[in-house]
This record gives sequence, structure tokens and C-alpha cells, in this order.
Amino acid sequence: MDHRSGCPINLSLEVFGDRWSLIVIRDMMFGNRRHFNELLAKSDEGIASNVLADRLQRLVGLGMISRAPDPSHKQKVVYSLTEPAIQLVPVLAHLGAWGRRHLPVSRELSVRAEVLERGGPDFWDRFMDELREQHLGITRPPGAPSAFGELRAAYEAELARV
Repeated sequence: MDHRSGCPINLSLEVFGDRWSLIVIRDMMFGNRRHFNELLAKSDEGIASNVLADRLQRLVGLGMISRAPDPSHKQKVVYSLTEPAIQLVPVLAHLGAWGRRHLPVSRELSVRAEVLERGGPDFWDRFMDELREQHLGITRPPGAPSAFGELRAAYEAELARV
């Protein structure tokens, strides 16, 4: 692939600068969506199936996610985040915090961004450890509270209020 320049911001935007790539990673990361149909049907933004197929193929090709046969179903595959995608947690935390401050967000869809911002780097590290366990099979430190559980509980509590 030819690159416009060696600038790290430019190169990052060449990976994530389209409308859908970070959304797919977000849904895998925060929604634990690992199958094509989950990513398609549960997309708040309504991604088209051909666009989703293209982004998944592109993200696999870039090494951001991996694709493996689903052991529970012969015709399905399971998508997993790779380490480079997991390391996007702080980036997504900052994007979410910026969006909460400057854009007309909904409360239920911004509550996880609030938890991430409030939790800071220690929380992000715990969340990344959980993602490594879920997606890479790397056992996380014992006794650590579940960051994923805290994010899910905050979202579900907000949904219950609406």
C-alpha cells in the first residue's frame, strides 16, 4: 500500500479515517460482538452488510482483527480484536470524552464514555487486560474487578432510566 507520507497521524487516518472502521472496533470492544450477524443487526448506526463485509476484510488485512472458524457452528466465523486494536482503548476514551463535551450525545450512548473518562488510565489498563483475555486468550491478573462489567452495568442502568 502506498502512503501519502510517513506522518503518524496520516498513517493512522489511512487505517481508521473511514466512516466505519472504528465503529466496528467499538462494537467488538464494548459490545463483545464477535460474529458478522451480531455486528450487522446490533449496529446503532445501521451499517450495510456489504460495507460491514468490506470493513471486516480490511481490518483483518491490516492486522487489527483476526478471523477464525467458530468451533460451535461450522458455517460461522469469530472475529477477535488483536493487540493493536486493544491498544486503541485510550484513543477511544479520549474521543468519547471529547464527543461528550462538544457534541449532542445521547445519555445512554455516552455513559460508557463517561465511565472511561472517569476511570482514567488504570481503568483503561484493566479493560485492555479483559479484552486480551476475551479476544487473545491471555489470562488477566486474578482478583481485578471487571471493567467490562462496570461499563455494561452503567449502560444497562442508563437504559433502565430511559
